[in-house]
Amino acid sequence: MGLFTRDRFDTECTIEIEHTFENLHAHVELDGDVELGPGDQVKVHGAAVKLPFGERLTLRRPVTVWKATPFERLWTKLKAQLELTELYEITFSSEKP
Repeated sequence: MGLFTRDRFDTECTIEIEHTFENLHAHVELDGDVELGPGDQVKVHGAAVKLPFGERLTLRRPVTVWKATPFERLWTKLKAQLELTELYEITFSSEKP
């Protein structure tokens, strides 16, 4: 992996989709021992899936993975930390009865 260039590779994945009263989820599991980190990008290829209520589906699709550069990893971690602090809300109020 270069300092300013992204590594790119293609692989396959298994997608599990459920749209029921108990669950609404879509999980993607990449083939092989692919370890994803901050800033990495994954694109699942293929047509959009529309699943009717009460259904569950498992399918295979090709994916493209772009690994982040060291700078992108650092930037992603820093940005995530700053965005997390935006969620904090501290209020000081002096209510006198």
